[in-house]
Amino acid sequence: MGPFSSIHELFDAFDRQRVMIIGDVMVDAYLWGRVDRISPEAPVPIVAVHQRESRLGGAANVAINIRALGASPLLCSVIGKDRSGDELLALMRELGMDTAGMISSDTRVTTVKSAG
Repeated sequence: MGPFSSIHELFDAFDRQRVMIIGDVMVDAYLWGRVDRISPEAPVPIVAVHQRESRLGGAANVAINIRALGASPLLCSVIGKDRSGDELLALMRELGMDTAGMISSDTRVTTVKSAG
């Protein structure tokens, strides 16, 4: 990429780029529900979960944003050989993302960040 005479040229050039993203990936897990009561053992709400959703987080979210700008992301990270790792790869495939840079390891646990 070189000097550009307009912002349009800059974004057009970005469309032809392949961007490598190296970093920690995670599954962002969202839970929706309703609190009907507080636990009698501690001041903790008891949530009746009505809906669950998982999204790509961390460096995987960066890859999604790079793709939204028009470039082709290549995401490189290490995940666990676990159910969450399988889910992360499935989410990538659903979005049509390349999984060639992903490494599954027996010694890692895939990070899951929960929010509600």
